[in-house]
Amino acid sequence: MLKSLYIKNYALIDSLEIDFEPGFSVITGETGAGKSIILGALSLILGQRADIKAIKQGESKCIIEGAFDVSAYDLKDFCEEKGIEYDPHSYILRREILSTGKSRAFINDSPVGLNDLKELGSQLIDIHSQHQNLLLSDSRFQMQVVDALAGNKALLKEYQQAFHQYKQAEKALAELRDAIRKNKEEEDYLRFQYQALHEAALTEGEQEELEAEQETLNHAEDIKSALYKIHTLLSEDERGIVAALKESLNTSYSLAKVYPKTEEISQRLETSYLDLKDLSSELERSANDIEFNPERLAYIESRLDLIYSLQKKHHVSLISGLLELYDELAQKLEEIESSDQQVETLEKEVSEKYDKMLTLAKKLSDHRKAITTELEKGLVEKVANLGMPNIRFKCEVTAEEHPNIYGTDKILFLFSANKNAPLQPVADVASGGEISRLMLCLKSMIAGATALPTIIFDEIDTGVSGEIADKMGQIMLDFGKSMQVIAISHLPQIAAKGKTHYKVYKSDNELYTSTHLDRLDNAERLEEIARMLSGSTVTDAAIQNAKVMLGF
Repeated sequence: MLKSLYIKNYALIDSLEIDFEPGFSVITGETGAGKSIILGALSLILGQRADIKAIKQGESKCIIEGAFDVSAYDLKDFCEEKGIEYDPHSYILRREILSTGKSRAFINDSPVGLNDLKELGSQLIDIHSQHQNLLLSDSRFQMQVVDALAGNKALLKEYQQAFHQYKQAEKALAELRDAIRKNKEEEDYLRFQYQALHEAALTEGEQEELEAEQETLNHAEDIKSALYKIHTLLSEDERGIVAALKESLNTSYSLAKVYPKTEEISQRLETSYLDLKDLSSELERSANDIEFNPERLAYIESRLDLIYSLQKKHHVSLISGLLELYDELAQKLEEIESSDQQVETLEKEVSEKYDKMLTLAKKLSDHRKAITTELEKGLVEKVANLGMPNIRFKCEVTAEEHPNIYGTDKILFLFSANKNAPLQPVADVASGGEISRLMLCLKSMIAGATALPTIIFDEIDTGVSGEIADKMGQIMLDFGKSMQVIAISHLPQIAAKGKTHYKVYKSDNELYTSTHLDRLDNAERLEEIARMLSGSTVTDAAIQNAKVMLGF
């Protein structure tokens, strides 16, 4: 339940701090006094989006903080999932809206995202405002009512998981079939491309080797001549470098006995002599090996032309790109050849997931149909006591053409306020006052099933008065025995039923207008009920009437 609410610098509120009690409480006040402002502030800590215009003029930020007693509810899993420190007794939800447009949210002083705040808020409070009466014509809301009464929360979640799994498998099958269709349309062309690459028999690094060999063959005579020239310069009989080194080496040997340092010189000369002698021989062999081979050159040029042509055709610059394409084509052709088996496997998977989904959908449907009689009877009994003795109500469950996220059922609430009038959809025939009464009774029926700690009714009494309002107040008082119920009302018959009474009012000074919320004592409450009965001028008759209504 909501234990307290603190609001600072929000709209017309400077600072407001109020405690709330269990059971049935009422909030009253003049039209425009600020009841909607308080609800707006409360909605912020329940995860609604903020508008910086809500910040009180001239202030840099506003703060809304709500303390909740959750000792009767196990929120341990939620806290562990969100990384919030678990407290089995109380939670403080806080929201800060900055004038810069930024917003911060906290649960027990732990920063959280807005969705986390909204998720927790949805488990703590249900705010029923006037526009929510329109939900009665919404088939989704009608489904939620039935599921709440049938206790379908866990089963619906299981079904929805199965539904998503089926849809994913169905999508995968459709994508596979589409890919196969496209591949089969291109199969001949794919096979032509694959065969051309297969016949080319390309190997990694082949292009670089062929290009190097082509360069050598195109300059064979120049290379041969240059190698012979180098060989001659090294090994000419008398003037060659190798002969000179040999002579230098012999001279160094002759000095060894009289000049010891020549040993190192001799070693270095010997190394140079042997290296250059070996190099000269290698150059001679290389020169002899190089021959211009027009047949080999023609083969290389033909091979390179094929490689260049394939690269240009497939928009790649290296043989590695052609080899990757070759593997891709092989994979596609393999998939085409095995496509029937792939489709068969996926079709089986889709069928299994569809059967599982339908099995769960049937369970859902059975649960829903089983609860309709109880819903119809319970609602008729409750609404009949609210001045609609001839009401008829039917919860019609029919099959959807295709399964959807909520199952295979279509829920429709049919209604008639009169004996002889045919049953028609609620939205088509119910008046504003009738819808208010229907919504109150539905909320009272599902309140226990949804196990919400708190429900707030914002002028659910629209369109009713007198004895009917008194009975509506009694309904709220009754189900306030098992949960916290707060009603915002203009009707004294409802206000008088509350165990706790709060009043919203405005005050003015020279600079600005402020909204306040006060808890009334018995004397203040008597005066407020009398005011609601007689208007701005409180009469003695109104006072006496208020005393009767309050049981004073």
